[in-house]
Amino acid sequence: MTTRPRRLVAYLRVSTIEQAEHGYGLSAQRTAIRAAAKSAGHRIVAWHADEGMSGARGPDDRPGLTEALDLIASRKADGLIVRDLDRLARAVTVQEAVLATIWTDPAAEVFTSTGLVPRDDPDDPMRTAFREMAAVFAGLERRMIAKRLRDGRRAKAAAGGHSIGATPYGWKSAKRSPTNPNGALVPIPAEQAALRRMTELHADGASTHQIAATLTAEGHPTKRGGHWASATVARILSRQATRG
Repeated sequence: MTTRPRRLVAYLRVSTIEQAEHGYGLSAQRTAIRAAAKSAGHRIVAWHADEGMSGARGPDDRPGLTEALDLIASRKADGLIVRDLDRLARAVTVQEAVLATIWTDPAAEVFTSTGLVPRDDPDDPMRTAFREMAAVFAGLERRMIAKRLRDGRRAKAAAGGHSIGATPYGWKSAKRSPTNPNGALVPIPAEQAALRRMTELHADGASTHQIAATLTAEGHPTKRGGHWASATVARILSRQATRG
């Protein structure tokens, strides 16, 4: 294992489904990488991240990873550091392709928070096999997380609950109770009044700009407070039309 101080580009990634399932963020990865680099005497020369990006995507679909690899290719960094290899990829083909790209330079190295990732050795095929098996299980975990989320959304939707996306204007997700066992959406009276007024104005031929100005003047509440915007009115009216 090398002990030479290296100039490393740090890469962080979190996917949307990981955020939904575990609440993962980038700060924990950043902390682990900083600690590992400091302990080994390495210097972080740049940080690049892809937030909300699946680990099954290749570098061409991940701007942060592309920029990190470019720094290594241009010799502005001696290698890459990630918290774990599953931050680099959650598909074995993507992981191995990225490692091969980095290792095209004989001097470039890859590190995780636990140390150096050894290069392939033709005299030690088990080294590559174990790394690839870990990537296979990382990919399996990604697919299992996605399945759990889909199953949960389907079950909630079938039971009458709000299953996906932001709660629409005029409604809120209620706590489960004997009269609402599935946490179905319940109306918000003040927002429902705004919806009725919006519909009336739209039926009278008012533009979205005029509707927004009227709702603001009459004191109808927005979802987050403040003045009504034409774009918000248009979005709500479009959703209303879609829902019938």
